[in-house]
Amino acid sequence: MDIQTSKIELAKLILNLDNPRVIEEIKALIVDSQDEFTNTLTDTEKEEIEIALTELNEGKRTSFDSFMSKFS
Repeated sequence: MDIQTSKIELAKLILNLDNPRVIEEIKALIVDSQDEFTNTLTDTEKEEIEIALTELNEGKRTSFDSFMSKFS
């Protein structure tokens, strides 16, 4: 099963839940896993992500080739 199919199946299961405690536990699990990723980033990496998000929100874009040229 591919990731998109798994996400759809998970969404269906969540939509059919009637137990608020279970929903909160699922939500906490997802938030915690996102926090774990964020905590592994350096301050410089976090700053670069914030700058990139700001630029994207302002409509500024960089081509993939241009981006990759920075690493070669």
